Amino acid sequence: MNARAESESSVFDTIKVVVAVLVFLAGIAGFYYFSDELLLYRVLGLIAVAMVAVGIAMTTKTGRETWAFARDSRQELRKVVWPTKQESLQTTLVVLVMVLVVGVFLWLLDTFFLWVIQLLLRPGG
Repeated sequence: MNARAESESSVFDTIKVVVAVLVFLAGIAGFYYFSDELLLYRVLGLIAVAMVAVGIAMTTKTGRETWAFARDSRQELRKVVWPTKQESLQTTLVVLVMVLVVGVFLWLLDTFFLWVIQLLLRPGG
């Protein structure tokens, strides 16, 4: 009995998602169909249609799970300890200096190997 209820729910959820996508596509088509109208009205209409499509999609199980995930992600993001401006600046400077040092080292190494290979391959040398 429970499997049948989940199956019917899944079918209805699929239908809702398809309807939401069709509503959104109709909104996009309307945006271009009414190209003679003021851009502000077309954008507002597209936003309204997108909100309706999202509203329809949010009534599905996947939509509710997506909303719960976004809410949980936001809570976790609030727990992050972000670096201060000073820490970010110092870290950036350390990275830039290290990139410069490694770049110069690799350039010198490349120059040395080029010199060695030229000595080895010099004809009659």
